[in-house]
Amino acid sequence: MKRSIIILIIIAAPVLLGGNLPADKARGIFAAFGVGPRVPVSEFSRSARVGYGFDVELAYTDNSYLPIFLFAKIGFEQYPGSNELYESTQYSNLSTTSVPINIGGRYYFAPMLENVVLFIPYLEISAGFNYYSKLHQFKIGSGLSNYTENISKIGGSAGIGISMFLMEILASYNYFQNNQFISMDIKVRLPLYISY
Repeated sequence: MKRSIIILIIIAAPVLLGGNLPADKARGIFAAFGVGPRVPVSEFSRSARVGYGFDVELAYTDNSYLPIFLFAKIGFEQYPGSNELYESTQYSNLSTTSVPINIGGRYYFAPMLENVVLFIPYLEISAGFNYYSKLHQFKIGSGLSNYTENISKIGGSAGIGISMFLMEILASYNYFQNNQFISMDIKVRLPLYISY
């Protein structure tokens, strides 16, 4: 219970009080685990359909940065091929897996609906590196050989979310050339280290 109260102070106190706490009062490292659908858009949606993904994140803040959190996260994503691709080409299977790594920041706004449940909206922006592995399999008799393509891309993401203390919901637009997607995540955020 004591840790939960401290997390609330770290996230909400500067916004509620309109000032900074003393520098030695609150700092923390948090872990978050998220999972949700990945919706390909633009060029990527022509070859892939809705997939899934999950990520693990470490975030840090102290009174010098509040209400900004700095974070790093790594994930895993899987996308099956689209039905249109299978119908119009010689593909029997196109499977895309990726490992995104992001570094960025998160800005928490003033809480909403404080009398019912504490909802804290936030914006998130990050730079990213994504490693892709694409399995190309073709129909028997097509004369084409199966192969695996490994590529990496630099990009970024921007999202908006809402925090409900230890649980969060985040929607993000992720840009990687020819591999753009929208992600929706439900996250659980837990403190690893708190000092105050």
